[in-house]
Amino acid sequence: MSSQQSAVGQPATNRRVLIGSLSGSAIEWFDFFLYATAAALIFDKQFFPNDDPVISLMLSYLSLSLTFFIRPFGGIVFSHIGDRIGRKKTLVITLSMMGGATVAIGLLPTYAQVGVLAPILLILCRVVQGLAIGGEWGGALLLAYEYAPKNRRGFFGSVPQTGVTIGMLLSTIAFALVSMLPDGAFEAWGWRLPFIASLVLVFVGLWIRKGLADTPAFREAKKSGNIAKLPIKDTLRDHWRSVLVAVGAKVVETAPFYIFATFVVSYATGTLDMQQSVVLNAVSAGALVSTISILLMGSLSDRLGRSTVFLGGVVLIAAFAAPFFLLLDLRMNWAVYAAVIISLGVAWPPVTATLGTLTSEIFTTRVRYTGVTLGYQIGAALAGGTAPLLATWLLARFDGAWWPIAAYLVVLAVISFAAVAVSGRVVRKETAAIARREGIEKTEVEA
Repeated sequence: MSSQQSAVGQPATNRRVLIGSLSGSAIEWFDFFLYATAAALIFDKQFFPNDDPVISLMLSYLSLSLTFFIRPFGGIVFSHIGDRIGRKKTLVITLSMMGGATVAIGLLPTYAQVGVLAPILLILCRVVQGLAIGGEWGGALLLAYEYAPKNRRGFFGSVPQTGVTIGMLLSTIAFALVSMLPDGAFEAWGWRLPFIASLVLVFVGLWIRKGLADTPAFREAKKSGNIAKLPIKDTLRDHWRSVLVAVGAKVVETAPFYIFATFVVSYATGTLDMQQSVVLNAVSAGALVSTISILLMGSLSDRLGRSTVFLGGVVLIAAFAAPFFLLLDLRMNWAVYAAVIISLGVAWPPVTATLGTLTSEIFTTRVRYTGVTLGYQIGAALAGGTAPLLATWLLARFDGAWWPIAAYLVVLAVISFAAVAVSGRVVRKETAAIARREGIEKTEVEA
């Protein structure tokens, strides 16, 4: 029996792996979403003041979106380390970077105190966050996926995905608590508390991950010498089609999420004049429901198949794009909750639950970290952080009409549906090409 088979057969080991994968992922996304929430609520006033509040908000969202273009570079650097040196060491580095940058944001001076230096420092911290999260996701995913029993890879791959919603839930709760402070206190120092407090969570995450060994799949690849000298070169040579599939799959997972969870805050509180606490509580409820749904969808994909569950979610997102805004426009508390919970808790989970496992299965072990990271981070750069910015611009450009935003979501759904629908054919073509070039058995390539 191989070391991989032995390891994945031990329930205690599997539990430890899942906790290690989930904890670090949740902490990093908590730090990441603190910024996203603050960008919607406070950074426009503290770091990007302008006579026109729409311009201030767009500048704030621009600082959020710009760093999404840094994430692929972080992904390249840390996936190289992950495919060459190991998954575990990479995760320790990225978690430390994310925590340091987040605490630094909580200590920054504002525009009123130091002028243009304030947004410059804020963006520098955000760049560090972007580099860190660029490498974290692939490592957390593969830690779970490469330890998973073959018939439970869908469930194991969905566990680190819940780190996104748990992190969002924690960040939203943190801001909901500090937003209860008097307006003057919240704007002066209250918004800083969640950023500074994240230091405690980072130490907890590092402690949990300290005792984990690297994945059996990577250890076996290292033992056999099947380690890529330059992973990105091998990935782009052998798997460039799969990278495009991964990018296509990612766009419908990332843009709708930032519309449903981030843009909704400024849209509902600004355009619709809803209470901030109502919207934040609705997002928290949506994140909670989504966390449970993701695990259920991951488990379902082990029975129905990754593509089937993913494509079902794509259809749901496209179908709910217009009803999402119709519900919000009722300007009633129950409708806000319904819009956010259905979008985050029902339509989105089938996509995000299967995305990691689906993309992991189209790359070989020797370049898997690089392949899944490139697809994920390029897709996030193209459609993730730009989504709230684009939605804000579309809203202003079309005099408050939401239908262009809904149309945008539908277009992304069509792209992702097409990408995943051809993924099987792409994998077979690339596997055959590698086997022909290297003169080895097809089954060895797929290992």
